[in-house]
Amino acid sequence: MALQSKHKVESAFSMSSMTDIIFLLLIFFMLTSSFITPSGLPVNLPSSEASDIVMQEVTVTVTKDLRFSVNDRVVDREAIKGELTALLQDKKGQVVLHIDKEVPVEFLVEIGGIAAGLEANVSIATKPYK
Repeated sequence: MALQSKHKVESAFSMSSMTDIIFLLLIFFMLTSSFITPSGLPVNLPSSEASDIVMQEVTVTVTKDLRFSVNDRVVDREAIKGELTALLQDKKGQVVLHIDKEVPVEFLVEIGGIAAGLEANVSIATKPYK
């Protein structure tokens, strides 16, 4: 009497469900990453005659012979704080420092400290390497 089972048990592991899950995860991450842009969503802004949103930019220049100017107007070292206070009063702005590379760092720190005390964003102008 030969009794054989109609259902044989396979010892092999089926990878088809695992590949389906990985494929779905891949599609999910590809779709969600395309919605993220580094600069935010593109917006076409309306025009207006006056806008308070734009940050005011003030330039402070120090030459290698220690001549100071604020927005291309030559001033004394002691007058820089007064000039920056007048230009940045009641507004947050940006102060761009154009300082010669031969000027001692103490002048950079002094002017940067004055601008930071007035709650302005401070940046240092540089030129790219050639």
